[in-house]
Amino acid sequence: MEDARDFAGIPDDTERLWTPHRMAYIGGQDKPEDPDDGQQCPFCRGPQRSDEDALIVHRGEVAYVILNLYPYNSGHLLVCPYRHVSDYTDLTDAEVTEVAELTRTAMRVIREVSAPAGFNLGMNQGEVAGAGIAAHLHQHVVPRWRGDANFLPIVARTKAVPILLADTRRLYAAAWPGTDDRPGTKDRPGAEDRTGER
Repeated sequence: MEDARDFAGIPDDTERLWTPHRMAYIGGQDKPEDPDDGQQCPFCRGPQRSDEDALIVHRGEVAYVILNLYPYNSGHLLVCPYRHVSDYTDLTDAEVTEVAELTRTAMRVIREVSAPAGFNLGMNQGEVAGAGIAAHLHQHVVPRWRGDANFLPIVARTKAVPILLADTRRLYAAAWPGTDDRPGTKDRPGAEDRTGER
């Protein structure tokens, strides 16, 4: 692996995760026209669909875990409250607790299934901070492997994602502790009742 400090630019110690494949999303593909409208928000609409269709890995009481449709890396998960809320300081105590617990469990599940070398965890608050959908808070859980930012995204503007999103969802859902979500399982009974306030 080449040291990034040997490339053009001002040398620094930053390890960069290049993701030019996300340009379609950044350009507006699949983004709601009015992100403040909970009817258009993908994080509000997701829990109304089946787990398989929405790529939901786990449903909690006030928050849920979903695969990122435009991943930074294979296995990139998002932890979202059901409620359409944008600011971390506006979460209820129950939402803060469950988002944190689901994030920890997501890391454990990803380690068990995919054996990453590390993680990037983050929550972008506001468009200026990089939030693609700023109106609905979401915690990123991005698994990292040595050499995952290689020449393909930089030179060929291509990201190699070695597993289909549906297969990743199935593996992570099956490994999630305390659930009955096994391959082929559709919605769990009562899932539609756990979508929180709109």
